[in-house]
Amino acid sequence: MNMADLPSRKGARIYCIGIKGTGMCALAELLHHAGFQVSGSDRPEVFYTDHILKALGIPYFESFDPRHLPEDAELVIYSAAYALETNPELIKAQNRGLPLLKYTDALGAYSAGFDASGIAGVHGKTTTTAMAGTLIQGAGLPAQILAGSAVGAFGGRSTLTLGNTYFVAETCEYRRHFLSFHPRRIVLTSVESDHQDYYPTYESIRDAFLEYGRKLPPGGEFIYCADDPGAREVANLLKQETGGREYRFIPYGFTASGAFRIQSYEVAHEQAMMVLAGFPDPLWLRIPGRHSALNAAGALALTDALVKAEAPGGWQQEQWEGARQSLAAFTGSKRRSEIIGERGGILFMDDYGHHPTAVRSTLAGLKEFYPQRRLVLSFMSHTYTRTASLLDEFAGCFAQADITVLHKIYPSARESSSLGVSGETLFAKTKARQDKVYYVAEPLDAVGLLRGLLRPGDLFITMGAGDNWKLGQALFAQGIEVWP
Repeated sequence: MNMADLPSRKGARIYCIGIKGTGMCALAELLHHAGFQVSGSDRPEVFYTDHILKALGIPYFESFDPRHLPEDAELVIYSAAYALETNPELIKAQNRGLPLLKYTDALGAYSAGFDASGIAGVHGKTTTTAMAGTLIQGAGLPAQILAGSAVGAFGGRSTLTLGNTYFVAETCEYRRHFLSFHPRRIVLTSVESDHQDYYPTYESIRDAFLEYGRKLPPGGEFIYCADDPGAREVANLLKQETGGREYRFIPYGFTASGAFRIQSYEVAHEQAMMVLAGFPDPLWLRIPGRHSALNAAGALALTDALVKAEAPGGWQQEQWEGARQSLAAFTGSKRRSEIIGERGGILFMDDYGHHPTAVRSTLAGLKEFYPQRRLVLSFMSHTYTRTASLLDEFAGCFAQADITVLHKIYPSARESSSLGVSGETLFAKTKARQDKVYYVAEPLDAVGLLRGLLRPGDLFITMGAGDNWKLGQALFAQGIEVWP
């Protein structure tokens, strides 16, 4: 692989600052498998990535100290969570004149060595990437996959290594990070207003996705969700710019034309069956929601493109059956409708959904999948800017929950003002629209309230990008005896 900005010599030493982060750990694993000597540093807190790094034999320090930096380091990769001006290891690396790459730039450099596909969107990109990896594995394609969360089908890791021809990665729109990536194909799941601290208007975030689409080479494939107005608009703008001749446009979804139109979707006995227009056999899903069906259709569209790139004759029957079976066994990824377990007849789940659209679609999918269960929700909004910009949308997105418990806003380090909104503001707005809404600022302080509200047969889910997941873990850990 000829990877620009990465050392050309196999065995070169690469040092990763913030190595326990999901993306950094995943990239470290890929670099390790590519033959580089990888080490790094992070904070002492225990993350799920600790056991991955230890299993791989990748050494790391649990503090930041200039003395940690290897004398023979040829490159330093660092997480955006650490600043060049304040992190002591980064300061030392700069003083030594070592090449530095931010994680997203390093990921982009890595992608340059492959036939690469980037999966992007405000919602759904993690699950779509995980599903694509699952389908690719079932189809036996020589690819590497990097998702933004741990995936059960990947052995509880964020990466899957099946070969060295194709690279499929989740790519992030925040601060235009995905512009470092080198895509031959793009899957666009959704576009709408988000990250208001960086994209103050819908048009500004839409234009960032449009700019990403322009990175495709001539003949590149743009796979997009036809059901999503923003994704559809980006596709149409790209078509207008190129006259529709520069790229191949592949729509998917319930309203799409062509092979990836979802002709039918049915739910029964906590599983779903979907049929696509261009495929003879139904696909089965074990994860809830029509949004999951859309993600599966997008993942299959990408896998189909790779199958045809690998063998112009297209799918072999054995490949197709392998892909179908893999998708049917797919149980999701970490913090994406993740089942924590069941105790006392109560099903505990956790989900990362933190945008009103994602919250609404996830709750609707859960209601459809588990019609006999009361849906009890704990939600913690993330960032003042998002909450202030989408306050009315948030207040209306919990309607499918039978009981809603709201918490304080989980702030971002990049914010300097609360913009006059708080958890109480969202609570008041929500309370005006629906009954059985409660407010407990600190998530763990809601344990007593929920012990009195929950009963056997319920589904309890924590949602958000904050730390209220600890509430679900605490309730589940207490066991059956806590229920009256």
